[in-house]
Amino acid sequence: MTSTHAFWLAGRQATGEDSFDVTNSWDGRLVGTVSVPTDAQVEEAVAAAYAVREEFAATPAHVRAAALDHVVRRLTERTEEIARLISAENGKPLKWARGEVGRAVSVFRFAAEEARRFNGGDAQRLDTDAGGTGRLGLTRRFPRGPVLGIAPFNFPLNLSAHKVAPAIAVGAPIILKPAPATPLSALVLGELLAETDLPAGSWSVLTVPNDRMPALVQDERLPVISFTGSGPVGYSIMESVPRKHCTLELGGNGAAVVLADWSSDEDLDRAASRIATFSNYQGGQSCISVQRVIADDAVHDRLVPRIVAAVEALATGDPSDPATDVGPLVSEDAARRVGAWVDEAVAAGATLLTGGTREGATYAPTVLTDVPETATIACEEVFGPVLYIRRTRGEAEAFAAVNDSRYGLQAGVFTHDLQTAFRAHRALEVGGVVIGDVPSYRADQMPYGGAKESGVGREGVRYAMDDYTYERVLVLTGLAL
Repeated sequence: MTSTHAFWLAGRQATGEDSFDVTNSWDGRLVGTVSVPTDAQVEEAVAAAYAVREEFAATPAHVRAAALDHVVRRLTERTEEIARLISAENGKPLKWARGEVGRAVSVFRFAAEEARRFNGGDAQRLDTDAGGTGRLGLTRRFPRGPVLGIAPFNFPLNLSAHKVAPAIAVGAPIILKPAPATPLSALVLGELLAETDLPAGSWSVLTVPNDRMPALVQDERLPVISFTGSGPVGYSIMESVPRKHCTLELGGNGAAVVLADWSSDEDLDRAASRIATFSNYQGGQSCISVQRVIADDAVHDRLVPRIVAAVEALATGDPSDPATDVGPLVSEDAARRVGAWVDEAVAAGATLLTGGTREGATYAPTVLTDVPETATIACEEVFGPVLYIRRTRGEAEAFAAVNDSRYGLQAGVFTHDLQTAFRAHRALEVGGVVIGDVPSYRADQMPYGGAKESGVGREGVRYAMDDYTYERVLVLTGLAL
């Protein structure tokens, strides 16, 4: 895995004049060297996407679905190879990398299914008003145009799939820009797309550095931008192109609420296990990882030691070891930042129950209590293996604590009460409420996105397809309805 990797330009492999190295954050070894496209090559890719837009939009559904089905088969066949590549470039434990490949398989499968039934048309009689006598409206959806998909490092394959698969399903050309830290699995995705019969120019995977991204963002031939990443970058993109259609999947500081009725030993053991696992999976580098635990006073004292014990039982170490639960963060700088936020909270009065140490890019799974509301770790997305526990009294106070945040991606509520579940759905200012589990659950076919500063629009295959298209009505006149 140390060869030089070409990028994909309008469906074919190409190399540029410069390159960069991808290294493993666990041991620093070289994973691969990646070629960087020149400005001329980026222009060629954008021009090709723009030129093929009408042809690709008119491609029969069975052609697009067959291409998506092919990717499903090939991802399945190469699961172990790709999982090991994800683990090497990202530092993700192998068990989670295998799960990521499985999710990407599902995304392409859902897209193939949706491509076959998308855009069947919605007929509407217009003679409900006298002026519409003899008229029928037929509404269909058409691609807005080529898509610029900007993927993050934390799920380098699956979040690339969430950009690419819906675009292919609707017939929208796409230029995928993977994160510079983790481009290799996206380039493998390019290998699989190259084996299909999709039109030349309908897709590219460009390993462009972040400092050259503004030119792509500003290009008028790319009217749709799908971005997953940090809030400051996402909103700067949207503000810089107010006339473009932007979908932003941004950060969060996911809350898990444990209410008073979730009180048996079995209940609390399950909550502690799920909270510990999903605060630390992917090294905590997930937008919906558990960062805040909001525990009712009635269960707080029994829950806290269970969470600490479950966190301490997680195996931290080499991500290539199948037994490892928690690996390194994406870089040593990322781990230093997490450590600085924990230290700041402790200095301000927080109590450290476990963790709080760093070795290279690995930060120990950490549990805090008594975190001041003004501490950075209470206000921002930590994006690391850290959670803090807050005591509340009653449902209303717990829900208010969830909403006391600039973010609103997802929340989990541990309760057995159906009425409470519906009240949570109404009251919580988030994009998704998960009952009986942590906020970290995501099914790739469901609408996924946030409220407040957690983003704009929704991912999830069918919902992204809607974002990539717009409604166009056809009015037929003189019909005997």
